[in-house]
Amino acid sequence: MLDALVIAPHPDDAELGMGGTIARMLQQGLKVGVLDLTDGEPTPRGSVETRAHETAAATAVLGIPWRENLGLPNRKLRATLTARGQLAAVIRRTRPRWLFAPHWVDAHPDHTAATRLVEAARFWAKLTKCDLPGEPWHPERIYHYACVHLKVVTRPAFIIDIATTWDLKARSLACYASQFPQTAPRPTVLDRVAASASWWGAMIGSTHGEAFTAREPIGLRGFTDLV
Repeated sequence: MLDALVIAPHPDDAELGMGGTIARMLQQGLKVGVLDLTDGEPTPRGSVETRAHETAAATAVLGIPWRENLGLPNRKLRATLTARGQLAAVIRRTRPRWLFAPHWVDAHPDHTAATRLVEAARFWAKLTKCDLPGEPWHPERIYHYACVHLKVVTRPAFIIDIATTWDLKARSLACYASQFPQTAPRPTVLDRVAASASWWGAMIGSTHGEAFTAREPIGLRGFTDLV
C-alpha cells in the first residue's frame, strides 16, 4: 500500500525531521504515510483540539494522503509489548517498503522510545502463527531522520536535496503555531531547522537538505542518481 511510512513520536516531528523529503517523495509519485504515535499533549500553549487542527493543516500543505495517530501517551511513550503489537498491526496493514523513525540518540525520551518501538514492531510485523491482524510483512529498511532536541552533529548516511520543497516544509511547520510561536526568543526552533537545512544543503551543493542515518548498509545499483 505505502512506499514509505514515517513514524513520528508527536505531531510536527515528521515535518521537522523530513518534511521536505516527504514532499519530494510525493511529487515523485511515491506513496507516503505518516503515523503519529501520540497527540503531543500536554504542551504549554497547545491542546488536543489545537494540535489536531494544526496537524490537519500541515498534512494538507504537504499533500500527505494517509495519516493516522496511534493514541499512545505523550511524555510516557514506552516500547511496551502492547504498543509493539499496535504498531506492528499498522505496518502489516500499510505494508511499507521503508520505515522512517527518529535518530536512536536524542535528548527526548519519547524519541528514543519511539525508535526502539519501531525497530521491535518491524520484526514482529513479519511473524507468522501469532495473534496480529493482517498478513506478515517486513519493511526492507529503516531510515532515521534528525531530531532537534540534542545539539550534536551526527554523520549522515545520505542527504536528500530539498531545494525544491523547502518552501513546503517551512509552510507545514508554520501550521504548528502553538508549538513554534513567532514571539519566541531567537534563535527559535524554526531558525535552527532552517540553519540545519542550509548547512546540509551546502554539503551537497544545494540550498537546502535533510540528513538521514541508517544502522544497516545501504545498497546501490549504480551511481546515476548521486548528487
